[in-house]
Parts: sequence; structure tokens; C-alpha cells
Amino acid sequence: MDLSTDDNLMLIPTSKDIMTKNVITVTKNTPIYDAMELFAKYDISGMPVVDKDMKLIGVLSEKDLMNLVDVPEDEQDKTVNDLMTQPALYFEEDESLLDVCHFLKKNVFRRVPITSKGKLVGIISIRDIIEFILKLNRYGNKEVTETANGGNG
Repeated sequence: MDLSTDDNLMLIPTSKDIMTKNVITVTKNTPIYDAMELFAKYDISGMPVVDKDMKLIGVLSEKDLMNLVDVPEDEQDKTVNDLMTQPALYFEEDESLLDVCHFLKKNVFRRVPITSKGKLVGIISIRDIIEFILKLNRYGNKEVTETANGGNG
């Protein structure tokens, strides 16, 4: 774990320290109703859209799916490409978790993809950050960051 320190010697985690690594994704050619099934099955509110090499090309959110309300029945053969938001906003895995927190606080997004050299490697949701804050409150910064680092703090 690469951790920065400030004057108070508080360890500052990076995005990769708390990101979810097993990310549910779709491609731009995924039928929109198949994508909706993934939202329901995994109880998620958004997911990255990637190409075959895991390059991030967009994000599909519940709000994007609301556009289906106005779609005539004969035009419902849409794919993710028709509704996704692009380009996707993202953070690199080595960027400060504080930067991710500030971004999510200022914007309407509930999650942000995490990349490494342009390829998707994880995602951070507001829920992930809340759980991290709770761990900090329960166990203190040193113990939480050592745990995230496999005990090699």
C-alpha cells in the first residue's frame, strides 16, 4: 500500500486501498435490458462500460436508464451504447482517497471508476467510503491502513 503522510503523520490511503476490485461491467454492445438485469441481480446503481481490453469507455447509471421511460415500444432494442454517459470520469489507482471523497461530495455521482494505465481495475462508491470511515472510527488509522496493507504497515 502506498500511503502518503501529512505533518501529523496520519496515513492517507490511495484509491486502490479501498476500491472494490471485482467490478460488474458491461460493454457498449450489451443489450440494455441485460444490463438492467445486472443492476437488479447485484443490487447496484451503476457500472462501468468497458471494451474487450477492460479500457474504460463510459458509465451506465440508474439515471441513464430513466431515459427508457420515453422510448416507444418499437424502439426498445437499445444497447448500453445508446444510454451510457461518456466520457467516464475516473481516478487512477494511486490517487489520494481524499481527492475521490472531495469529487464525490461535490458531484451527483455515487461511484467513480478506478483505472490503471487506462484500464479499469476497480470502483469506489460512497458506501465504500462510509465503511472505511467507520473502520477508522472503530480501529484507528494505523490499524485500518495496516489491515489494508496485509499487516505490513
